[in-house]
Amino acid sequence: MTSPSQKYLSTRGGSYGLSFEEVVLKGLAPDGGLFIPEQIPELPKHWESKWQNLSFAELAFEILSLYISTSEIPSSDLKDIIDRSYATFRAPETTPLVTLDEKNNLYLLELFHGPTFAFKDVALQTLGNLFEYFLVRRNKGKTGTDRHHLSVVGATSGDTGSAAIYGLRGKKDVSVFILFPKGRVSPIQEAQMTTVLDANVHCLAVEGFFDDCQDTVKALFADPEINEKLNLGAVNSINWARILAQITYYFHSYFSLKKSTTYKEGHKVRFVVPTGNFGDILAGYFAKRMGLPAEKFWKTGHYEKKAVHGVEAQGGIAADGAKAHEDGVKETLSPAMDILVSSNFERLLWFLAYEYAADAGMDDEWNKKQAGQEVESWLKELKSKGGFGVNEDILKYAKRDFESERVSDSQTVETIKEFYTAGPKGSYILDPHSAIGVAASKRSISRNSPADTHHISLATAHPAKFANAVDMSLKSEQGYSFDSILPKEFVGLESKERKIINVAKDAGWEGVRKIVQEEVEAELKGAR
Repeated sequence: MTSPSQKYLSTRGGSYGLSFEEVVLKGLAPDGGLFIPEQIPELPKHWESKWQNLSFAELAFEILSLYISTSEIPSSDLKDIIDRSYATFRAPETTPLVTLDEKNNLYLLELFHGPTFAFKDVALQTLGNLFEYFLVRRNKGKTGTDRHHLSVVGATSGDTGSAAIYGLRGKKDVSVFILFPKGRVSPIQEAQMTTVLDANVHCLAVEGFFDDCQDTVKALFADPEINEKLNLGAVNSINWARILAQITYYFHSYFSLKKSTTYKEGHKVRFVVPTGNFGDILAGYFAKRMGLPAEKFWKTGHYEKKAVHGVEAQGGIAADGAKAHEDGVKETLSPAMDILVSSNFERLLWFLAYEYAADAGMDDEWNKKQAGQEVESWLKELKSKGGFGVNEDILKYAKRDFESERVSDSQTVETIKEFYTAGPKGSYILDPHSAIGVAASKRSISRNSPADTHHISLATAHPAKFANAVDMSLKSEQGYSFDSILPKEFVGLESKERKIINVAKDAGWEGVRKIVQEEVEAELKGAR
């Protein structure tokens, strides 16, 4: 069965009727909102029996085909894009599910087997190949300045940058610019980004924090001048293709769980997701909306970006990318989660507002516009007042699907220690982000019967990416040696030649715009 061509609208209320290709290449909507599909497709009949034995790549093809019509990307081309994307992964299962605690039905979904050892590879290998596919198609028979050139701009707290670079390095007709907070990503993360010397890769070290980088990227996308001149594209999870690609591992892990000896039909499944920019968990939300039988819940009704002065965030480890400061975000041992404003939360807000609007009994077009206006109002309040609240009905819809936990640095360390001696193979070393998910899972297990509730906690990064937090946690443990888990790809990485552009503290987004324009011009001149 051929899926109809999906059209997209903006979370801020605009309806542009754009195709999948246009949405992937644009990244951000003209009104500053995020693209969402007009309809979330339903799963086909008997999907479980049809899909349960598929490989990860085969399953990805089935899921993406529900969103992408063959009139947009022919099936053979889509299969090729997916196969090339996951051929780069070290694990045969792509995202293997391992048993962490059999007694309590706790599982770990390992998402770090891609080229940069982080979960971002699952989506960014696919996105890089999608960019290449669309550009090759657009530029067929064209030469020189007639060719469509894409300038991809992204912000990173560490892993997105390297994953985007590895997905786009050396690709024709695309330049990639990655902004990262100077001194606030781990040494391995910085080395992974800055040692890539391909002509189309540009790393910008920005004075400030991740949110400053993210704000700069959003300002660039909101600027009509640079968009018109350089055709900006997005690699952050504001790009819809990122979310779409991540849906697959929720289904894949569900099928892996069903094959375990402890799972019985009707058992509950809870996914536990350490999240910073809300993209990873949002993909799970879409999987559930499509029909995946999963439980998830959210627990609070107020969203603020003001400073939090408390003991929970102690300042993290500078060598892993964190540096304590008094105002704004409080850095922790898990720097990829130290984000004030989670971009993808806006997509969830739209669906909650849409559900609330539908209760009024008006037509669907009215519901969509009303949801967009509500989201725009909330985000204006967030910008002007530093926070916003939602009414009880909207909170009720959110609580149906989400629950939240806060895990301190000390609890993160204790979790890393605990599972070092109690892992599936005698010892399991968690990175600090994955440890947060496991600690939250344990709390959920304590409130729910482990006999019929299975928890799948997402392991988002290899422990070697946050060496100092892991060393601090395990240095006194008998038999521990970090060298035993250090991937060969990391050995000597920090001593390699680097390519980096330092952005002055007072440059602002206009200064970054100037750098991007000059680098693209030089790159195109060299290519000709």
